[in-house]
Amino acid sequence: MVSRNRIGKVAFLSTYPPRECGLATFTQDLVSELDRAGLLHGPQVIAVSDARYDYDEPVVMELQQHERNSYRDIAREINRSGLELLVIQHEYGIFGGECGEYLLDLIDALQVPLITTVHTVLPNPMPKQREILKTLGARSQKVVTMARNTVDLLKTVYEIQPDKIEVIHHGVPFRVMESREKLKEKYGMQGRQVISTFGLISPGKGLEYGIEALARVAREHKDVLYLILGQTHPCVKREYGEAYREKLLDLVERLGVRDHVQFVNKYLTKEEIIHYLQLSDIYMTPYLGKDQAVSGTLAYAVGYGRVIIATPYSYAREMLADGRGLLAEFEDADSLAKCIKFVLENPDKKKEMEQKTLSIGKTMMWGNIANQYTRLFLNILEKSRKAGVAV
Repeated sequence: MVSRNRIGKVAFLSTYPPRECGLATFTQDLVSELDRAGLLHGPQVIAVSDARYDYDEPVVMELQQHERNSYRDIAREINRSGLELLVIQHEYGIFGGECGEYLLDLIDALQVPLITTVHTVLPNPMPKQREILKTLGARSQKVVTMARNTVDLLKTVYEIQPDKIEVIHHGVPFRVMESREKLKEKYGMQGRQVISTFGLISPGKGLEYGIEALARVAREHKDVLYLILGQTHPCVKREYGEAYREKLLDLVERLGVRDHVQFVNKYLTKEEIIHYLQLSDIYMTPYLGKDQAVSGTLAYAVGYGRVIIATPYSYAREMLADGRGLLAEFEDADSLAKCIKFVLENPDKKKEMEQKTLSIGKTMMWGNIANQYTRLFLNILEKSRKAGVAV
C-alpha cells in the first residue's frame, strides 16, 4: 500500500465506459486498481466522447472528440483544476482532426506534467501520425509502451529519448475461477474442445480464416467448437451495419459447420470474458494486420494461461516467444488448422504451453501493473515538485 500523502492528483485522458471500446476498458481497469492502491483523492478521468454518454465517477471532465475548441478548453480547465499529472492514453481514431491532430492543441496549452501511454506504434506511419507521436514524446515526461517490440520504433522512427521510454505490460484482471470442465458443464459445452476469439468484431480480425480452419479441423475432430465472442465494433456498425458478421454467418452455413461455430453477439462483461477464457482449450487471434503492437484480448488470454494460436503480428510474436503458443501464417486457414490439430492431438505439449504462458501471465495481473504505474507517477511528481512545477 502506498501512503496517500505521497501521491498527488492524477487524471487520465481516454475513452471510458459506457463508451464501448478496448481503450475504455483498459483505462477503467487501471483507474480502479490505482484507486485501490491509494492515490490521493482517487485518480480522475477526462473522458473522450464521440456521442452523449452518462458517465459516473471518476469522470470529472468531458472532451468532445470532434470539436477542436474543446481541446484548448479542457487544457485550461486542467491547468486551473489542481491536477498535478495528466496521463494520455493515445490511440489513433479517438482524437479529432487528421490522425487525431486536435490533441496537439491540448498539449500545447497544457501546463502540468504529462505521460503518454501508446496503444499503437506504427513502423511506417504517415507524416501526420509520426508528427503527432513525436510531439507527444517530446512533450511527455515518460512514454509508456506495453511491448518491448516497440521500443526501437519509438527511438528511431519517432525520435523519443531512450530514457523516457518505460515498458509496462497490459494488465489483466485477477479472478479465482472454477475449473475448465466445471465451466464447460455450466455453459453446456461439456465434452467439447473449445476454441475462442473475443473482442469487438471488425474485418481486420480475420475471423473468416478462423472459421475456414475450424471447418478443416472438424472433419477429424467432431467435438471441436469455435466461439466468436463479441459484438460488431460500434464504428464499423455505424458505417457498414452488420455486413461483416452476416458474411461470417453465411460462411458458416456454406461450410456446413453450424454445429461447430457459436456466435455470442454482445458486449461482454469482464466476468464473461474471463469465464469464456477459462473454459477454452485454445485462444485464437487470426488478425490480418502484422504491425499490431498490443492486443488487450491476447493479454487476457496470456493472463489466464491459455494455449494461444495467432498470426505473427508484432505483439503475438513477443508474447508467444519461448514456446508460449503457436504462430500461423497470415490469411492462411490451412496453417491455422495445422496449429489447432497439433494442440488437440498433443495434450502433453498443450499442458506445457499452458504452464509457460501462465508463468508470464501471473506477472500481468492489474495489481502488479498498478504498482508499476504508481512508482512511475511518484518519481515524476517528486521531480516536478522539486523543480517547482505544478505544485
